[in-house]
Amino acid sequence: MTTILLVVGAIIWGALEWSNDDTVGGLGVGDKIFHSLFASVMMRSGGFALTDTGASHPATLLATDALMFVGGGSASTAGGIKVATLAVLFLAIIAEARGDRHVRVANRTIPDGTLRLAISVTFLGATLVLSATALLMLVTDTPLDRILFEVISAFATCGLSVGLSEELPPFGKCVLSALMVAGRIGPAGLAAALAVRQRNLLYDVPEERPIIG
Repeated sequence: MTTILLVVGAIIWGALEWSNDDTVGGLGVGDKIFHSLFASVMMRSGGFALTDTGASHPATLLATDALMFVGGGSASTAGGIKVATLAVLFLAIIAEARGDRHVRVANRTIPDGTLRLAISVTFLGATLVLSATALLMLVTDTPLDRILFEVISAFATCGLSVGLSEELPPFGKCVLSALMVAGRIGPAGLAAALAVRQRNLLYDVPEERPIIG
């Protein structure tokens, strides 16, 4: 999953910024490829930038949002929901499309509890991002793409910025600061808490299949 995200991120970033004179449009082919790979890595880890992030194409910012939200490897110091969480969700979608009762990969079965945990972590992250975005929209007239970028970067503790943080009023800065703390301990803390919390029920109830979709 890490390799897939690295390659896909580099291709998307490079394709969108290839002709952008404000970023890498005036560079040679080799430099453009290097910048694409570097940006793809930094979106999910260190947060360093070789170009002005605020000068990127809006579509590039959106793609960066997605990669920052995913973040790095599980149990690492990177932020986001982590690549293993995304992998489990994708595997569950594939299993459902195939009609399989269990999620299997590499001759192993992924427990239902792990799938529920992945959904919980993703939902918590999305809720934090949505709430912080709504709060910032109340205190600034900045376009949504810049607000969303700054919020997801704070949640993922990535470090990339379009310069919005310094422009926000004190309340907005407090929202981003709180989101950084929540993003640092929130998903990881929830995952740890849910993983050790087990209840053994001595009874069962009839199944109910609600209509989905």
